[in-house]
Amino acid sequence: MPPSPARAATSSRRPARRVAPGPTPAEAYPPLPQLEDLPDVDGRRVLVRCDFNVPLRRGRIVDDLRIRAATPTLEWLVMRGARVTVCTHLGRPGGRRDGRFDLEPVRERLAELVPGVELMDNLRFHTGEEANDPSFVQRLIRGQDLYVNDAFATAHRAHASVVGPPARLPSAAGRLLSREVEVLSGLRRHPKRPFVTILGGPADPERLAGLRALAAFADVIALGGPIAFAALDPGGAGLIHDWSDLIDGRRLLLPPDVLACRDDDPGQSAVVGSVDPGWRAVDIGHRSSSRFLSLINRAGTVYWDGAMSGDGFIRGTRSVAEAVAQAGAFTVVSGFDTREALDRLRLTPFIDHASTGGAAGLAFLSDGDLPGLAALRRPAAV
Repeated sequence: MPPSPARAATSSRRPARRVAPGPTPAEAYPPLPQLEDLPDVDGRRVLVRCDFNVPLRRGRIVDDLRIRAATPTLEWLVMRGARVTVCTHLGRPGGRRDGRFDLEPVRERLAELVPGVELMDNLRFHTGEEANDPSFVQRLIRGQDLYVNDAFATAHRAHASVVGPPARLPSAAGRLLSREVEVLSGLRRHPKRPFVTILGGPADPERLAGLRALAAFADVIALGGPIAFAALDPGGAGLIHDWSDLIDGRRLLLPPDVLACRDDDPGQSAVVGSVDPGWRAVDIGHRSSSRFLSLINRAGTVYWDGAMSGDGFIRGTRSVAEAVAQAGAFTVVSGFDTREALDRLRLTPFIDHASTGGAAGLAFLSDGDLPGLAALRRPAAV
């Protein structure tokens, strides 16, 4: 019997980790070069692309998972005598210097975790980063001997710091990047079935593309949160039609009921089967939670990305988080709001893999490759 959520939250013993499904059949792409494939790093200057795009509130880091996740790579390099410089972006400053996206809080936290590592300014203070400007690439690698990409969360972007250095320097994938690819490749190629996907978050183009990709290999896709609420809204009928064209209706589960509030009186709420004009859905209902929990309990693999709730509500997200933490399946979660909920409930230690990917994870599941990975596989012109 798995531990109850209350016991899971207070247990001082970290549970035994389940391993990703395996073994993996022959890869469609050549393997990524690893840290051990680099020339001797002792005394060498190594540029490491990390994704430290962490959420900030009032100048303080809210979730430092992405910084902590990069420490194995940085420590490996430092312990072998490398002189490490990290580059990262933060937010979307639009190619100009903006104090709201200054990296000083990140620099302080990084110094606590891995002393002696330098951190460049925010890459996106420069227009050359997102434009993949060759002159900006040259500026980044000036004085550097080697390059490591440990930024899985930006590997779907063909930006200067992601695809430029591997063409000019001996390069490798960091530990985090390699692990993300290993786990998500397993979901694509050989998940233990049934493979249940719980997808929340906004109904944006990247998420809809991920939905299309997941339809190819997930047994059931259960939608919650804003992406489902958009479909249930009278104005979302077109979205439902598009999704039905792509997914067998028996494998796509929309919430059978939702908690809805009146637009003109947010204090007035009701659990309903459909959302009438003048109301808005803010959470999944009790029947929806029960259906989702039943799917999770029977699953062999669970992939969860995106909150089930919106507008400050949490009940539906909490019920799914507790079910995923107790599941006997191999569990993967992605997305800041998903991880934030698990952290708040102290359930993260009971998840097999907390991905830093977000949009990059959905893009990888869709295509099986990313621009940043392809760049690492091509030998540098040195």
